[in-house]
Amino acid sequence: MLSIKKDLLSDLATALETLSPGAGDKAAFESPKVAAHGDFACTAAMQLAKPLKQNPRQTAEALRALLLAAPAFERWVEAVEIAGPGFINIRLKPAAKQQTVREVLQAGSSYGMQPLDAGRKMIVEFVSANPTGPLHVGHGRQAALGDAICNLHTTQGVQVHREFYYNDAGVQINTLATSTQARARGFKPGDAGWPEAAYNGDYIDDIAQDFLAGKTVSADDRAFTASGDINDLDAIRQFAVAYLRHEQDLDLQAFSVRFDNYYLESSLYSEGRVDSTVQRLKDAGKTYEQDGALWLRSTDYGDDKDRVMKKSDGSYTYFVPDVAYHLAKWERGFAQAVNIQGMDHHGTIARVRAGLQAANAGVPLGYPDYVLHTMVRVVRHGEEVKISKRAGSYVTLRDLIEWTSADAVRFFLLSRKPDTEYIFDIDLALSKNNENPVYYVQYAHARICSVLTAWAGDESLLADVDLSPLTSPQALALTLLLAKYPDMLSHAASGFAPHDVAFYLRELAASYHSYYDAERILVDDEPIKLARLALVASAAQVLHNGLGVLGVSAPRKM
Repeated sequence: MLSIKKDLLSDLATALETLSPGAGDKAAFESPKVAAHGDFACTAAMQLAKPLKQNPRQTAEALRALLLAAPAFERWVEAVEIAGPGFINIRLKPAAKQQTVREVLQAGSSYGMQPLDAGRKMIVEFVSANPTGPLHVGHGRQAALGDAICNLHTTQGVQVHREFYYNDAGVQINTLATSTQARARGFKPGDAGWPEAAYNGDYIDDIAQDFLAGKTVSADDRAFTASGDINDLDAIRQFAVAYLRHEQDLDLQAFSVRFDNYYLESSLYSEGRVDSTVQRLKDAGKTYEQDGALWLRSTDYGDDKDRVMKKSDGSYTYFVPDVAYHLAKWERGFAQAVNIQGMDHHGTIARVRAGLQAANAGVPLGYPDYVLHTMVRVVRHGEEVKISKRAGSYVTLRDLIEWTSADAVRFFLLSRKPDTEYIFDIDLALSKNNENPVYYVQYAHARICSVLTAWAGDESLLADVDLSPLTSPQALALTLLLAKYPDMLSHAASGFAPHDVAFYLRELAASYHSYYDAERILVDDEPIKLARLALVASAAQVLHNGLGVLGVSAPRKM
């Protein structure tokens, strides 16, 4: 129905242009809030009435007359009705809705996808966990969000680059090294010799024992062999970082998340990017010295107060390398950058953007985009689970995957807006009923596959069958929902809203289940059977495509 909608919009634009030259760009369809009112709605008559000095219904009548005479409307539209003060509701003929089935089956896995646009490059930074411990469930939410947002923009023809940025130096890494050294010396949390600032999880002891054993660890971006010398703190630090990078890689592999690049904060210093960024801001006249510190005039760019860049002890504040890093993103040719981060990063947005504007490098306002998410609470048997023995103080991503499944973790973490708190219910994720959203959607796909298997015919032939028998309300409702998939993807991508995909899939599964309950599919009448098989096969294809965007599997059997 994509081509039909395009033709109808063209006719609408022509009609609007006839009524008021220049109004053709107002051509747009909306979805009626009440399905019984029609398939498309148009509010253009109410927008044009005032400049035309007409009553809105009078304008709507004139527009309706033009639409009824338009070629695409004559072919595909059953009725054009005026409602209320000037709404126009459009009812499609069954044949128009039936065309969606053919479009889905012909496009297959590419249904809803836009052609690759070589000029659109986007970098998405997500997870970006410092290598100081296992990934926690908050990192899991970020991994699911980042991966799905990347997948969404890929469907829109964007060239997406996935990047993991992490701090491989600084106070946290020093704490990791001293914690591991203490474990290697035989101390444990609570002992008199245990550091006051330390990581207490059992994983620290695992690192220490492997260091003493002289093991080699390899991660996606590094490898290191332990010396076994407990007095060599730098060697312990390098081994611990490589060890935890390897652990994080295992977590991400279990979650089927990949990255194109790992970017080290230390490289911003070793390559001189931090110093050159600070000099650039000085040269632009956007800094000043006060109380022995160097300040950025961030209030010039909407920040609530100026920010310290370089403290009196000579060290940089943490937002300075962030500005240097984002200048590097811009210089690498990424016209759009998206950061997926926790709500605790909210305060950095204004100062990073201020620094980018002050650098006068041509970076557009509002660069980069941010998607901020809240943390995740985990509940089991009605009680909150707060700690993991392995991590010491929090539930890890791998815990959650092992307790449930990667599919359940992904779907659950993507089923709410990122900025809303989410309670992950372990018991619900393990249940096999309609209350479990991922089970409900996957079961719809598996149910269709079982029907197709029972039929045992050639599915490739279904794209060419006669679809005219699909006339029941449930069948036409399903076709109309399938037709909404491409626009849903587009809107979800532009709004960084993978939860819209999860909502859509639940609605599609419900529509299929309603259809299945209303009509037998494998009937004796061959034309009716083939038409119904084509319909459910197209539903399975869209369920498969949508689950793929979320990184969730579409099982054929359950």
